[in-house]
Amino acid sequence: MGRSRRDDRRRDDRDRRDDRDRGGYDSRREREHGDRRGGEERRGEERGREGRPGRDDGGRDYDRRRDREDGGRERDGGRDERRRSEAEAMEEGEQPSGAAGASNGDAPKKKEPLSLEELLRKQKAEKEAQAKPVFLTKEQRAQLALQKRADEAAAARQRLADMRQDMAASGLGPAGGSNGGGAGPSGRDGRDGGRDSRGGGYDRRDRDRGDRDRDRDRDRDRDGPVRDDRKEERERQRELELIKQQYLGAEKVKKKILKATERMKFVFDWDANEDTSRDLNPLYQNLHEANLLFGRGFRAGIDRREQKKSAAEVEADMLRRKREQDGVRETAEDRARDRRRKDYADKYEGIDMRVDSHWSEKKREDMTERDWRIFREDFSISYKGVVPAGALPLRNWDEADLPKPLRKAVDRAGYKKPSPIQMAAIPLGLQFRDVIGIAETGSGKTAAFVLPMLVYIQNQPPMLGNPEVEAEGPYAVVLAPTRELAQQIEEETRNLAHYTDFRVVSVVGGQSIEDQGFALRKGCEIVVATPGRLVDCIERSYAVLNQCNYVVLDEADRMIDLGFEPQVMGVLDAMPSSNLKPENEEEPLEANRVYRTTYMFSATMPPAVERLARKYLRRPVVVTIGTAGKATDNVTQRVVMVKENEKQRALEQEMHAMGDDQRVIVFANTKRQCDAVTRILGDMGYRVTMLHGGKSQDQREESIKGFREDVYNVLVATDVAGRGIDVANVALVVNYDMAHTIEQYTHRIGRTGRAGRKGVAVTFLTLGDTEVFYDLKKFLEESKAAVPAQLATHEAAKTKPGTIGSGRPAVQFAKK
Repeated sequence: MGRSRRDDRRRDDRDRRDDRDRGGYDSRREREHGDRRGGEERRGEERGREGRPGRDDGGRDYDRRRDREDGGRERDGGRDERRRSEAEAMEEGEQPSGAAGASNGDAPKKKEPLSLEELLRKQKAEKEAQAKPVFLTKEQRAQLALQKRADEAAAARQRLADMRQDMAASGLGPAGGSNGGGAGPSGRDGRDGGRDSRGGGYDRRDRDRGDRDRDRDRDRDRDGPVRDDRKEERERQRELELIKQQYLGAEKVKKKILKATERMKFVFDWDANEDTSRDLNPLYQNLHEANLLFGRGFRAGIDRREQKKSAAEVEADMLRRKREQDGVRETAEDRARDRRRKDYADKYEGIDMRVDSHWSEKKREDMTERDWRIFREDFSISYKGVVPAGALPLRNWDEADLPKPLRKAVDRAGYKKPSPIQMAAIPLGLQFRDVIGIAETGSGKTAAFVLPMLVYIQNQPPMLGNPEVEAEGPYAVVLAPTRELAQQIEEETRNLAHYTDFRVVSVVGGQSIEDQGFALRKGCEIVVATPGRLVDCIERSYAVLNQCNYVVLDEADRMIDLGFEPQVMGVLDAMPSSNLKPENEEEPLEANRVYRTTYMFSATMPPAVERLARKYLRRPVVVTIGTAGKATDNVTQRVVMVKENEKQRALEQEMHAMGDDQRVIVFANTKRQCDAVTRILGDMGYRVTMLHGGKSQDQREESIKGFREDVYNVLVATDVAGRGIDVANVALVVNYDMAHTIEQYTHRIGRTGRAGRKGVAVTFLTLGDTEVFYDLKKFLEESKAAVPAQLATHEAAKTKPGTIGSGRPAVQFAKK
């Protein structure tokens, strides 16, 4: 009830306001009409008094305008009245008159709106129709062009007609005066016509302000589209000019020429022409640049990661808008795809551009190619050949995935972390790939091939307690150049196989071949031997290699130097050749077949070793640690130029400087020299032992054992101990006699600085060693060691032996 009263009160107030407004408008129009009537009557009376025939053309024109205005006002008033009545009816909840009539009887049904699916389907069909290319013939294109031209001409004609109609309605047409009326019938001699035309001018002066305002509004409405067209044309011209400047560059404004006195002054103010951003249109500042379709799709000099991230964001935004237009909701799969695309944006060709943490802080699966490259550079690891995907280097022992007995043995041996050669070679051995290892002396090569060998043997049928398997021979063979090195490898292998039941047999010279043959016949999984003694056992049928498919050649270059190449080839030929991998590297390997795996380690790669590798190795991966033939950085090299009779005094000085508790190895070239140096050091109070070829095998083993157990702190030896002898904590190596070749020198100084420890190598050089001056100088320079002045300036150190000045001068005798 209260609501209906408020509605009635609101309706009464609105009626009163409308009546008041309409009454004021009518009274104002009546006053204006009376004023104009009075003016016309006064002008008629004046013309009557002058004796001229009165013509009330101005009054008739005013009456016609008044009738038109009254009719228009009545129409506007009727229209306003109908609108108000319909609005009131809608407020009271009633239908308009038209709608009420339609509701009576059989009213037409209201059209049902389209469903969302139908709207989406309709929009999709329209988009597909617009996107579908339409191919037209030449005649059809000509017809379309003519039709377009005809439509433009018709539109222009229509605009001209509308403009003429507006001009005629405003009284500015060519056929009449300013009020649209004609000249009227002329009187006698046409004088009245001119007079009446002047009367029209009087009427124009008497028009009220309301008529002028309406004419001004009409002119503004008529000129509005023209002004809009002009504004659009100016904007279009400005945009075209900006595009032109974007491509052709802006016009260079001539720089103001300063006076000579003003050139050195600092100018603090700046001109607007110096603004470099004036050539940029905000419309083109944040646009995405299209990807290049040539090369690798990137621009040089710009961060690749930023380019990929920008492209990924634009692509994700486009897909998001496409889903919104199609009305498809984003799913979890779409979000996961966007995350993968964002992660891939940080990479390019497998290279992760993020530098968020060091490789040591990442998990193995999070390591990128860039991290592996830095890792290899840190440890001077380089590969040559095809490296399998699963043979990435080890960072620690946990990543090796060794069996529990072997992992426990590694901890028992005290290996805290793998050495560089172990990092690179062990994963390749676990993949049963042929490997050529070129590493510095004392780099831990023994464990690098023993651990993969033990893993291989664990995968074979157990031999212990199976006579048939034992009769076929060992599973693996390790060849070493010297007895001492073979026995050292045997000891290291026993330590790493401590928690397994594998048996290791050493076959070297200097011992009873019958005892060694008996041990071989009892059965063993691993044989460590020198080439000559193993060939003797094979020829005497003490040993067979029918099931040996794992071969290790340690110190291969040394074996070749000692003349063991025929024996090495005899051992390799005694193995079943049917298990060799195919020579064609592209030929696939059978899955369930056992192939021979060959390891070859060497400090250098002479041509003979390369020839052996090409014959017996298949698809080898060459692993190089550091530089081939280079001494480790843990060894400090010093070369002292002395005379032959000054060596003893120089040796005493070096020994006193080192101390009594340090282990020292002194190398000499002959057995006689070894005996002399041993007597000198013994007289000085050192505990000295000796090792050379004149000693028996038992004496050699006793010397090595005593030196390792600190029974002796000084070992005097020939080159027989220069290869492969691994004794911990050797602080000093003294070359009492310079080695005959630079390779022997390399292996001598490699007895110190092993397993990451520091060491010192001192060499006594005399003028009798000129054959190695050139190589020694080059070796010291490559190792960044100090080169004595006498060695650097000596003639023998300037040219390679055998090239210039090395031959004997010819003697010519004059004939009588």
